[in-house]
Amino acid sequence: MKKFLIRTCNVIVIVAALLGYNHVAKAHEAQDAETKAEADAANAEVEAALAELAGDEETQSAYTDGVYQGTATGFGGDITVEITIEDGEITDLTILSAENEDGAYLTMAEDIIDAILEVQSTDVDTVTGATFSSTGIKNAAAEALAAAQ
Repeated sequence: MKKFLIRTCNVIVIVAALLGYNHVAKAHEAQDAETKAEADAANAEVEAALAELAGDEETQSAYTDGVYQGTATGFGGDITVEITIEDGEITDLTILSAENEDGAYLTMAEDIIDAILEVQSTDVDTVTGATFSSTGIKNAAAEALAAAQ
């Protein structure tokens, strides 16, 4: 009879522990679901704000359409470029003059033009091996873009 009472007490304690654990687990699940819902709502607000900003950026261009020129110093002297802006985007960048530039350096430096057109900004790295010439093109383009703003 003593063993029966001990076993019964053990079973009651185990059942009570399981019920208590189940109650705590359900409370945590409810809290997790609430936290997830709050996080989802916050993410939706952020995405909506980003979409609104993207829409504003599309309607307001940083550049005014037209053709602009800029001049800056390269490796051998002044470099003059011409930038064409259409629909608020840089569509063309041409070197108009670079009379005193070394031809080999200038040819290497012209790679910066593609980078500027790709990112729509002069915030690009200079060309290794033609640092001064590419810096001249970059700074001349920046001057032209400043006029386009």
